[in-house]
Amino acid sequence: MLVYEKNALSEEIELLVEKYGVDRSSLLQILQDVQRKHNHISDFAQQEIARLLSIHPVEVNSVISFYSFLHSQPQGRNSIKLCQTISCDMAGKQKIEDALTRELGISFGETTKDKKYTLEHTNCMGMCDQGPAMLINDKVFTRLDPEKAVNILKEVE
Repeated sequence: MLVYEKNALSEEIELLVEKYGVDRSSLLQILQDVQRKHNHISDFAQQEIARLLSIHPVEVNSVISFYSFLHSQPQGRNSIKLCQTISCDMAGKQKIEDALTRELGISFGETTKDKKYTLEHTNCMGMCDQGPAMLINDKVFTRLDPEKAVNILKEVE
């Protein structure tokens, strides 16, 4: 007999399933809510979500793998995404990238040791006429230059 032990995360996911429903179509919203609170979707959370939605854990993981805004590894409290389209390249994205990596002391795809920032590239943000552009959490910043990008970082909690 398999004994199931609840914990706080299990209960949290159960509440999300109650809120959004047990249908497969609720998966993305549940994943977003878990990530918003925990800065990633752990293996345990993936297993719980799969169990409660009666789907295979591989399905949950493949959705996380598909969307660049979902992560299975811990992320920083502040997610910094720099647009990597040709438009932003032509507008000086490389100088912004250099300033951000120098200021934070990490490369793209990494998180600072204090877990305050995660630095990532992203595809088109729909700001091609206002590049270079970056997204910090849910806020878009456009027409960046290196100094402006670093000053924005200093204002982030």
